Amino acid sequence: MMNEFINIVLLGMLAITALGVIFLKDLFAVVMLFGIYSFLSALIFINLDAVDVAFTEASVGAGITTVLMLGTLALTGRREKINTRPKLLPLLVVVLTGAVLIYGTMDMPAFGDPNNPAHQHVAPRYIEKSPQEIGLPNMVTSVLASYRAFDTLGETAVVFAAAIGVFSLLGLPKAQLNTMASGLKSHLVLRVIAKIIIPFTVLFALYVQFHGDYGPGGGFQAGVIAAAAILLYTLVFGLPISVQVVKPALLKFLSALGVLIYAGTGLVSLFLGGNFLDYNVLATDPVAGQHLGIILIELGVGITVFAAILAIFYAFANQAERTNIQ
Repeated sequence: MMNEFINIVLLGMLAITALGVIFLKDLFAVVMLFGIYSFLSALIFINLDAVDVAFTEASVGAGITTVLMLGTLALTGRREKINTRPKLLPLLVVVLTGAVLIYGTMDMPAFGDPNNPAHQHVAPRYIEKSPQEIGLPNMVTSVLASYRAFDTLGETAVVFAAAIGVFSLLGLPKAQLNTMASGLKSHLVLRVIAKIIIPFTVLFALYVQFHGDYGPGGGFQAGVIAAAAILLYTLVFGLPISVQVVKPALLKFLSALGVLIYAGTGLVSLFLGGNFLDYNVLATDPVAGQHLGIILIELGVGITVFAAILAIFYAFANQAERTNIQ
């Protein structure tokens, strides 16, 4: 009963936040509400015991996405343009779509029922065989990095493709920026706190990267956390200084390197006589091979996510810098 009460309260807060996003005209406030929405979603996932999903939602939805949206506001302005078009047709489309979606849920099985098809298909096999076949305490990592390794490779490629798209549209700043100094030089306390926090953030990212076998985390979350540390450095000390620390050319190389590490692990397993992304053949002991393969592909995911997110932020921040100078 307590879990249901918490879920109802969180869902109510989500609805209120969504209404605020719809009716507010100040886009800065809308971005902040989106961050709150992501935090509330993360709390719901935690209450549902989906800690790995909550970790990702908090770091990506409330963290990186909020910063990227703020960077976009620096280019577009914070006030929504007045819409003179009639609103009846969009409202009708939304209502009809919502009605269709609600009707579609009528045939769904009861929430949490152990007899649901989802619990009778592959889930029992993962639960029964994963400890012997993969040997990892965190079953989520076993599924994402081994059983569903093809899907995760596709997701990593999508992140890489998104970065390539942003590179093509906006470009990256040059290693030597001939722009006026930016950052928050007058905020001494913030600069000191940032210098203290950033090393621990990077250390935590490494912990998440190499501890995903035993607890919530992995390459995706670690890459986002590491990128957030550099984003904080950029916001406090300025883009010209940040691109000297982590050069854009290095980000291009790393974004491709991570995908190559992931795909290369699969090719090595092929050359050793196994299937693509079959880690059993990477060592004499199949379980040891699984551990080695998962470490390698998670490292590839972390590198690509870190480089792609930071490069996208660099691209937006560089455009904002040019706009401010003009």
